[in-house]
Amino acid sequence: MTSAGQLLPLTRPPLLPPALGLLNCRHRGRLPAHARIPLSPPWRAHRLLPAAPLQLFRAPARSSAAPAPPRASSSGGGEALAAATALEFVTSERVKVAAMLALALALCNADRVVMSVAIVPLSQAYGWTPSFAGVVQSSFLWGYLMSPIIGGALVDYYGGKRVMAYGVALWSMATFLSPWAAGRSIWLFLFTRVLLGIAEGVALPSMNNMVSRWFPLTERSSAVGIAMAGFQLGNTIGLLLSPIIMSRTGIFGPFVIFGLFGFLWVMVWIPAISGTPGEHAQISAYELEYITKGQKLVKPQSGSEKPKRVPPFSKLLSKWPTWALISANAMHSWGYFVILSWIPVYFKTIYHVNLREAAWFSALPWVMMAVLGYVAGVVSDTLIRNGTSITLTRKIMQSIGFLGPGIALLGLNAARSPIIASAWLTVAVGLKSFGHSGFLVNLQEIAPQYAGVLHGMSNTAGTFAAILGTVGAVVLFFWDIFATGERVDFDTTG
Repeated sequence: MTSAGQLLPLTRPPLLPPALGLLNCRHRGRLPAHARIPLSPPWRAHRLLPAAPLQLFRAPARSSAAPAPPRASSSGGGEALAAATALEFVTSERVKVAAMLALALALCNADRVVMSVAIVPLSQAYGWTPSFAGVVQSSFLWGYLMSPIIGGALVDYYGGKRVMAYGVALWSMATFLSPWAAGRSIWLFLFTRVLLGIAEGVALPSMNNMVSRWFPLTERSSAVGIAMAGFQLGNTIGLLLSPIIMSRTGIFGPFVIFGLFGFLWVMVWIPAISGTPGEHAQISAYELEYITKGQKLVKPQSGSEKPKRVPPFSKLLSKWPTWALISANAMHSWGYFVILSWIPVYFKTIYHVNLREAAWFSALPWVMMAVLGYVAGVVSDTLIRNGTSITLTRKIMQSIGFLGPGIALLGLNAARSPIIASAWLTVAVGLKSFGHSGFLVNLQEIAPQYAGVLHGMSNTAGTFAAILGTVGAVVLFFWDIFATGERVDFDTTG
């Protein structure tokens, strides 16, 4: 109780985030009760208050208690809530993280796919035999075979932001220096390709780490879909732009241009993105609370959950879900690298199209993969929100990603024109993207503290499969039996 004449403290109710604060008013043309200024306050000293107006739409300050999201109570309110939720999503800080990851992965694949286009004119210019051209193509995979496990362990310990920045800088340097290396010796040129593979081996583990830290469970498939859309569009950019750039600047023009764009990306990434939402200076309290409540991930820096410097490889390899991930990634990577490396050569040698036409036919499948990858992510998140178990959702998505391309590639054997062949390849590669909502997201779920090294282990198996070119269709059944969407304990003994 206060004594007579004593001024009560001036308090204001908590404010909802911008664009969400007035959704609970049921569209009746008036402000919510907490937002109306009383005409006759219980104290009569309001003349002593400052004259500053009450700011109803002020951005919420960082606080320990974030306001709750609005709830719709009618069909009209539901539509307004959906629109407000979509607006919050597309303007959120976490979407900026996903967009930057998509740009990094686009550069990753653009730098990689340039060689698929340049291999034909390079072979003619330097007199390479088809077998040696294959050695040049596979030299990237030699480096890519080395780094994912070590890079994944570094990602788990130091975080995806730092490792991704070093990775992009290193592979951009390798791409930029390729023309200089080719002019010195073939061995130096092969070294730049190996270095490119080593640096790009950390890209996907870093992406998975950032998604697991920045996105709640019910948005992770969509976030991976956005990031991997950039990965596939990088193929399209490399395949379409490389012949145009080569025609104007020479064979090595794309190497220089894509390398410079990588350096520019690093300059934006370091100051604009933080490793976790809690470290971000501009994130709203609402978004921070929303991410935190929607995550099952325990921060790696907290107590016993801090990753070990040397991951428990024996424990990781002792669980069937680990082997399900390894086998799924091996099958996915085998088909992916074979198609990525040899589509332009396929159209040129089988249908005798020129280099530019081959690039157009080769680019269409990756556009479809980018689109369907995001669609698969949205469908996957929707299934989980509607009550479908995570395990069943991942198995459904992965089964589509395995069976769909297999059936489409059977149709490719019957193609008799480049247009029909491109159509079958587009269907095959597009359906392959459903695997991103299967094994690729599953890495974050079974062992969030070791997602990077798990990704590295499965990537290494996938690279072996791409080099050897042998993998069994039994992988589909192995995945459906042993995969799980639940967290697996890799730390306790016994």
